[in-house]
Amino acid sequence: MIKTSGKSSRVIFIVLRFMRTPIMALVAVYAVSMLGWVMIPGQTPDGQSERLSFFHAFYFLTYTATTTGFGEIPHPFSNAQRMWGIVSLYGSVIAWLYAVGAIIRLVQNPFFQQAVAERRFAKSVARLSEPFLIICGFGSTGSLLARGLSDAGMTAVILDKDPERIKALYLRDYRVAMPGLQADARIPDHLIEAGLMSPDCTAVVALTHDEQVNLKIAVTARLLNPKVRVVNQSTSEAYEEVLATLGGEIHVIDPFQTYAKYLAATIQTPALHTLSQWLSGSPDARLDTEIPPPPKGPWIVCGYGRMGRWIHHSLESLGLPTTVIEPDIDPDEAEAGNIIMARANQASLQAAGIKEAAGVIAGTDSDSDNLSIQINAKALNPKVFVIVRQNQHRNEVVFQAAHAGFIMQPSLVSARRILFLLMAPLLKTFFEDLRGRSEAGDEAAVPQVMECLQQTVGGTLPRLWNLDIKPETASALVRMSISGRRVCLGDLLRDPVDRDGHLACLALVIVSGEKTVVMPDDSQSVRPGDQVLFCGSSRAVRLLDATLNNEYTLRYLMTGRDEIRSTVLRWLFGKLRGEAVEETVEVAQ
Repeated sequence: MIKTSGKSSRVIFIVLRFMRTPIMALVAVYAVSMLGWVMIPGQTPDGQSERLSFFHAFYFLTYTATTTGFGEIPHPFSNAQRMWGIVSLYGSVIAWLYAVGAIIRLVQNPFFQQAVAERRFAKSVARLSEPFLIICGFGSTGSLLARGLSDAGMTAVILDKDPERIKALYLRDYRVAMPGLQADARIPDHLIEAGLMSPDCTAVVALTHDEQVNLKIAVTARLLNPKVRVVNQSTSEAYEEVLATLGGEIHVIDPFQTYAKYLAATIQTPALHTLSQWLSGSPDARLDTEIPPPPKGPWIVCGYGRMGRWIHHSLESLGLPTTVIEPDIDPDEAEAGNIIMARANQASLQAAGIKEAAGVIAGTDSDSDNLSIQINAKALNPKVFVIVRQNQHRNEVVFQAAHAGFIMQPSLVSARRILFLLMAPLLKTFFEDLRGRSEAGDEAAVPQVMECLQQTVGGTLPRLWNLDIKPETASALVRMSISGRRVCLGDLLRDPVDRDGHLACLALVIVSGEKTVVMPDDSQSVRPGDQVLFCGSSRAVRLLDATLNNEYTLRYLMTGRDEIRSTVLRWLFGKLRGEAVEETVEVAQ
């Protein structure tokens, strides 16, 4: 349970700090007024002198403060009392105006607003009862990751220094709770408020724009909670070396290197792009869509920043001759390679050989420049294959209208990789195996997998999940294995409603000890301690979970016999079978 008492006391302290003087002024005004009412004598209807009690004085001040006006009680006031009433009423009005003004200033104070927001945030995190992760940085990658987690039914807690990003968070239509706080994630207290010490916290993802901040977040999370997974976005080798020394489960994501490798694999095997899009749940992705491969020949890379360098390296590793166009580059470096020091316009594109080029990559950090590069490249060579970098996700409509060969979104690729890493870490093994087969000359490997997925899962939105075979997740299978029974993958994937049918589900990877099997067949054994990556429909997720944890269902799928589940009926039928055996023995004798 996350403690919130510290935040509660902070709110109370700020309230007392701002309201101390107004409260003391109200108390003083009421005390002097009550004292005057008690000391000033009045008259009863029979002419006797009488003073108000403290109760009647406080009662009179109370209802007159609300402008109710019940009259002069318990008897009509004397002129002296009425004069004191005027003084006390005006005094209380001035005191209340001062107090109300102080309340308005308190509500508008940014420190009070931050303290209230932190208290409300800590309480919302404390109410989370399911596993969640912490996302530090709600930029393009962070928002895309949060959307993917929401679609998968996973909860995330968001920290970001920009108040506008937190406001944007609460405007999103997420399917699950996504608490957010405007705060500096480098401060350990804020990470603790976000649930870092909670047993339900599964991972911390550092996606801020400052790599030094990401490093500080990773170090803090690793030291405070060694069991939590850490995913850090970094492009610096120095920071990666520091993260490697921390130990534990730490994953470093370089968005530029990630996309360069992804782009190289896509150029070499375009079907991998379709498969990746479909597995990530992209609404427009279809397994039966054929994407023509980019043409062979020289390429032109426009933009030689961190991403351009990685793309240049990836293209050269494929044996594709590459020319770079970049205005801001070291002259010595330009002389050493095939680099043109100029802006990517029609003149520089012609100098780079656009007429003979097979493809152009518009990879600058400006969306407008990238779109203009595509227009110029198509004007000079209508057949050229263009890959355009989209930096801002909000410009998606414009880029879709540009009809480029490929639209590369580094933030989207990074978000998907992190999402797969958190939800289905074995997917990396799956894609590495497919890429290895393609590079070895097996061009049918990826199409065969896509055909198998199309036949099994169909056109439904796919679900990816990693399953650790242990008593908490597969109690029936574990008990069956302990008893000496062999459980095959094909039996697990039978449909409990129709045993001869097959669930809309497929096992992509099985890790059993040191043995890893990609695309295993139905005869593959599943044992306790194994890790399995499944891909299937939402219905298959529910039915498979029921099979793994219901011994009667699992035994039925394995043997085809539906056993009696009632204890009384099992005892009764057992006794009847016993009597039948005794009669058979007597007849035989």
